[in-house]
Amino acid sequence: MAKQTDFPTTLQQAILYFSDADNCVNFLSQMRWPNGVECPVCEGREVSYLSTRRLWKCKACKKQFSVKVGSIMEDSPISLDKWLAAIWLIANAKNGISSMELHRSLGMTQKSAWFVLHRIRKAMQNGSLTKMSGNIEVDETFIGGAARNMHKGKRSKYWGTGHDGKIAVMGLLERGGEVRTVVVGGTKRHHLAPNVRNHVQGGSMVYTDAHTSYIGLDDTYIHNVINHAHEYVNGHIHTNGIENFWALLKRSIKGTYISVEPFHLFRYLDEQTFRFNTRKGTDADRFVKAAAALTGKRLTYEELIGKRIQDETGH
Repeated sequence: MAKQTDFPTTLQQAILYFSDADNCVNFLSQMRWPNGVECPVCEGREVSYLSTRRLWKCKACKKQFSVKVGSIMEDSPISLDKWLAAIWLIANAKNGISSMELHRSLGMTQKSAWFVLHRIRKAMQNGSLTKMSGNIEVDETFIGGAARNMHKGKRSKYWGTGHDGKIAVMGLLERGGEVRTVVVGGTKRHHLAPNVRNHVQGGSMVYTDAHTSYIGLDDTYIHNVINHAHEYVNGHIHTNGIENFWALLKRSIKGTYISVEPFHLFRYLDEQTFRFNTRKGTDADRFVKAAAALTGKRLTYEELIGKRIQDETGH
């Protein structure tokens, strides 16, 4: 990668820097292969660079490959400079960026912009298996439009007769650290309690509201409850941190995306979670972290518009 003093720190600098195709290839190759370029087919390290085509050729298997192969950008005709500009925009726009805005800003079709944004959200997925510990705030919320405002066919297809036609989402926040979100089937005890146990290390301090679905957590955790019918803060007992995250999430959905299909909701959660968890870094830090996660996360258009993929959602 370029020297830190040369690397862009603003959107304007990023657009100028990545207008050079060689800068794009050099940056992405160093993000992907920090120890030297490796063939994605046979993992061979003896490769030659074809500078006129910006491709590598493996001396072992004779295959040619680009920096896009095996990443969210594979098979995309969109140029690297537009991809990198889109990553910078979505990683650093506090309320997100719509496909229409990306279409107007970068000169691609709205359909292509929509596909690009979803593939970047795919790269933003964390999927950490490390359990959270310390002081953990847990809360649930509902996202989506009221069922009464939807066409009857769409309402029956997507929403059913749940909580005012909305989708339940659970959030866990490690104070001073990261947040995790999970789309859940409801807010009963069998929906919420297992997720707390799956994500939080035993013995941790867990803070929830007085929702009855959290009863019983004190067998594994130090469970602190705040009753919102009487107060919102009692010393260190509160859920203000996770509720602040919900406010940020709903602001981006209502203000930028207007409405989100239930089928795609988990991707928007990944996007907002990524920005929140990198909030202490600079714009360049967030951009580099997102760019470093492009490889090994394919998302085809058929998958995007088709049935929910089990290994992405767990549901």
